[in-house]
Amino acid sequence: MSLRRRIRLPHLLLITALSGALLGPPAAVGAPSRTVPLRVATYNIHAGAGMDNAFDPDRTAAGLRALQADVIGLQEVDRHWGARSQWRDLAGELAERLGMYVYFAPIYSLDPAGPGGPRPEFGVAVLSRYRIVSAENHEITRLSTQDPNPSPAPAPGFGEVVVRVKGQPVHVYVTHLDYRPDPAVRVAQVADTRRIMAEDRGPKILLGDFNAEPGAPELAPLWKELTDADPGAPTFPAQDPVKRIDYVAVSKAAQVRGVWVPESVASDHRAVVADLVLRGR
Repeated sequence: MSLRRRIRLPHLLLITALSGALLGPPAAVGAPSRTVPLRVATYNIHAGAGMDNAFDPDRTAAGLRALQADVIGLQEVDRHWGARSQWRDLAGELAERLGMYVYFAPIYSLDPAGPGGPRPEFGVAVLSRYRIVSAENHEITRLSTQDPNPSPAPAPGFGEVVVRVKGQPVHVYVTHLDYRPDPAVRVAQVADTRRIMAEDRGPKILLGDFNAEPGAPELAPLWKELTDADPGAPTFPAQDPVKRIDYVAVSKAAQVRGVWVPESVASDHRAVVADLVLRGR
């Protein structure tokens, strides 16, 4: 029996939306067509700061809007985290500005600074024009940045949502892999990712900052089941990028029709955008 616990829609209202309602217009639901187009993107938003390290959520929102994507995976997302992002809920604010649904999956969720205050949280998020019908924050191996003497251990922050795209359920995962030069933690994280994704069926899309380039040995197992939507361009740093560490990867039930890296300094990373076609059932 699987031990996975999936959050169903009524509970999603409490953790992903402002004012107790999911953000964005209701999506149309109909019979799935034979092929379904979907534009997806991944973007490490650097907690709302650009290459100039200035916090500017207006600039972040404008950069996301320009992608014109149906589903966006975000990394380095603050929710009441600290002064660098003015203690604001970036996940909720960006969703509201773009008129999209949102699911936030914290990596860190700390005790409030005072009684009744919000929990400072940092993690990943999914924005979607399509209704999110279920969501889960999975644990993968991490080396905590909040512990002065960390050891690799399971921790949350691997987000999964199911969105229904014109009647077809699609699994979308968003991740942020370990940044350290030693690949050992990323090796474990890739193994965790493959195990989690293997439990699902149908179209699967993995979005994230992998902190490793495509030829890195620790990423090789991913390409056994997934196709790297290679834009042929680097993504980091945003100003004069020299390496590609941000990815859109898809299962065999999705075909990549086009992929590109828009020029922007709204973050220290550039986004990756991919036009997909989902194969009908």
